[in-house]
Amino acid sequence: MKPVYINSVGSVSAQKTFDNSEFLNEITEYTDSVVHVINPNYKEYIPPAAARRMARGIKMSTVSSKNALTEAGIENVDAIIVGTGLGCIGDSERFVSDIIKNDEQFLTPTRFIQSSHNTVAGQIALGLGCKGHNFTFVHSAVSFESSLIDAKMMLQNNEADTVLVGGVDELVEHHVTTHRLIGHIKKEPVASKDLLQSNSEGMVMGEGSHFFVLSKEKSNSCYAELLAVKTFNTLAKEQVESKIIAFLESNKMTVKDIDVVILGNNGDANYDHYYEQLSNSLLTNTPQAYYKHLSGEYDTATGFAFWLANKILKTQTVPDSIQLNSIKPAKLQTILVYNQYRGENHSLTLIQKC
Repeated sequence: MKPVYINSVGSVSAQKTFDNSEFLNEITEYTDSVVHVINPNYKEYIPPAAARRMARGIKMSTVSSKNALTEAGIENVDAIIVGTGLGCIGDSERFVSDIIKNDEQFLTPTRFIQSSHNTVAGQIALGLGCKGHNFTFVHSAVSFESSLIDAKMMLQNNEADTVLVGGVDELVEHHVTTHRLIGHIKKEPVASKDLLQSNSEGMVMGEGSHFFVLSKEKSNSCYAELLAVKTFNTLAKEQVESKIIAFLESNKMTVKDIDVVILGNNGDANYDHYYEQLSNSLLTNTPQAYYKHLSGEYDTATGFAFWLANKILKTQTVPDSIQLNSIKPAKLQTILVYNQYRGENHSLTLIQKC
């Protein structure tokens, strides 16, 4: 198959990731059960009048997509593909609330227009003047991976030369309250550095936006080559190891070829055993990293992991803040990302240094 290159990255997260010249130089630590993004100066990217009408998810995506395009040295792309678990849920909630408060009368259309899941992809396309393939995947915790798969297929089938791929989810009060009620968020605040030792149910919820320019051609800014992406709806804990082995074999690799594995541990005592079993068996001799103590948990949190993997290969460094075990990589050539959420929507992503 033809190679697919990741030529640039752009990220807005709970860390200072919107500045591509840095790589977790300064870690922002939290003691909470919900973490928000560090907002860039939106005035540098969006006219203030327009920004006032934008949902936070759109603003985050505008910044991260612009940073990715700027780093790739291009002004437009052939396709825009976005993954999101909840879309612009804030505007959805406000529109429904307005319906109730105003007795279904005197409603402005703005919130309705901006409340759909494909609003982010549409807004980016309007800003760029991109009339090509525009698609949004809403596949829960594998939404971002679905976008990567679609982009990879397009490029390898010569349906596009460059594709802007992203994952975005925003935090809103009602959604957070709902997840607290059903016990998916930790009941007590947890220090980010102590997340995996919390030994309690639930996760620390977060938000973020991560965009990447994928291309058939390698540019000077290239970070890595996207080798493969695989998703599974449900897997028993005992099946994960064999699926990883089969995934690597399909790419003519073994576990020994993996220089770093990035795992999606989120501190939930009920589900982190998926990762712990791998850490103590198949991956016991592999350098391990984790990331949700920095980003929080959300449907497209793997976008942050993908950003992290690309930055590791580009800078040839593994920050101390993300190291899960004490094994140091002998080289930084190939990275595997494994994630699952509450025992479902498992994903494997494999990238390699250009």
